Amino acid sequence: MFSSVAEYRIAARRRLPRLAFDYLDGGAEDGEALQRNSDAYRQWLFKPRVLTDVSRCSSATRFFGRDAAAPMIVGPTGLNGLFWPRADELLAQAASRAALPFVLSTASTSLLEDVRTAAPHGDLWMQLYVQQDRGIAEDLMRRASVAGYSTLVLTVDVPVHGKRDHDTRNGFRLPLRLSPRLLADCVTHPHWCWQMTRSGSPQLKNIAKSVGERADLSRHAAMLSRQMDLTLGWADLEWVRRHWSGKVIIKGVMGIDDALLAVTHGADGIVVSNHGGRQLGSTFAPLEVLPGIVDAVRGQMEIFIDGGVRRGSDALKAVALGARGVLLGRAPLYGVASRGGVGASEVLALMMDEMLISMRLLGCQGIADLGPAFVEHARRAV
Repeated sequence: MFSSVAEYRIAARRRLPRLAFDYLDGGAEDGEALQRNSDAYRQWLFKPRVLTDVSRCSSATRFFGRDAAAPMIVGPTGLNGLFWPRADELLAQAASRAALPFVLSTASTSLLEDVRTAAPHGDLWMQLYVQQDRGIAEDLMRRASVAGYSTLVLTVDVPVHGKRDHDTRNGFRLPLRLSPRLLADCVTHPHWCWQMTRSGSPQLKNIAKSVGERADLSRHAAMLSRQMDLTLGWADLEWVRRHWSGKVIIKGVMGIDDALLAVTHGADGIVVSNHGGRQLGSTFAPLEVLPGIVDAVRGQMEIFIDGGVRRGSDALKAVALGARGVLLGRAPLYGVASRGGVGASEVLALMMDEMLISMRLLGCQGIADLGPAFVEHARRAV
């Protein structure tokens, strides 16, 4: 077990070929938004209280009436089979063991039914992209509902895919093709190459199953995943509700106006997110806009956040500023990419331990006690 998420990142970088690691780690264009996400947490400083009883400190919380061990959720990430065979199932198992929700991506490489089998008692959420053929999304919602997924996370910030220079440079595409560059990378990363040879190229199985495709799954699924519905609008939440009876969260909100529209159209929550800096290359970090959104929404729905969380203390800062919880993207992926399911569990345990240590040092007994009084922006602290 390593001592920080940063060390799991280093281990993942050593194990993965450049094509795979860059896909995991990289951002859009020059990486400005990606860097801004993590930098934003350093701009908020803790203001601890002392001589308070922290003998029974607890990070437990609740999401939509369900208990969770901490205000953290393993967020949706795509093509995880590129990092480790059956990675989606391993991540779901790790989240379930940690008593945290897990969000499965539409672009997952394991069937949503197999993920449910792997984590039979876990709180599973389903992330949804809407393609031009809305029948695909309708079938995904139907299947997820039958499999007992509790919450739908509708991602709305990807009408088109962002420009990722690293993918262009590496010739990344599905299905993976053995180019001279990839072959040379495989020679220096034999463990990854052996696993991929045994398990096969990762495929977007959920999309393929929902269109009834059987042969050449990776080719057709990769094509379909890029045919997003460019007409999707706020009124379409009514369409979503016709096909989904559970909670609905809108992921990708970065402004007050859109947050208020989410309230108006009956969303149960939003995720303040710039897609981990992977879409729009130059934009604000979610943490920078979170306080304004929280003030505007005034408790009318749940507010979550993602992007740049690498420490349990980062999650506490987001909660202190008004988030119900944080979605973890790259952090558990570094774990699974370096050590499989064991690594994913270790990263979650590490971050939860960091959270409890920080809470005790803050003089805070429980998550409900956190608030703006525990943090101050560095500019205002001078």
